[in-house]
Amino acid sequence: MQITINGHHLEVTEALKQYVETKLEKLDNHHDKITSVHVILGVDHLDQKAEATVHVSGKDLFADAVEADMYAAIDKLADKLDRQLIKHKEKLRSHR
Repeated sequence: MQITINGHHLEVTEALKQYVETKLEKLDNHHDKITSVHVILGVDHLDQKAEATVHVSGKDLFADAVEADMYAAIDKLADKLDRQLIKHKEKLRSHR
């Protein structure tokens, strides 16, 4: 799985990169066909925003999260993507 992290009005530090990578590596536990993940971290006024697009075989999943703290936004984003991947995998099983 290839993870790309960009910042929008924000300097992406090494600590943020490592935090995002550790959170998103857990997604491999639910779905083994993830090809790439594109993450954009940004600041909009006082809100910290994290959004990601996950490229899975056959579909692209998108999620975003807005919180007062960037680490909380990343946690919320990882949870949303986790739920979407589980739902996508269940749909694939039910169609077989």
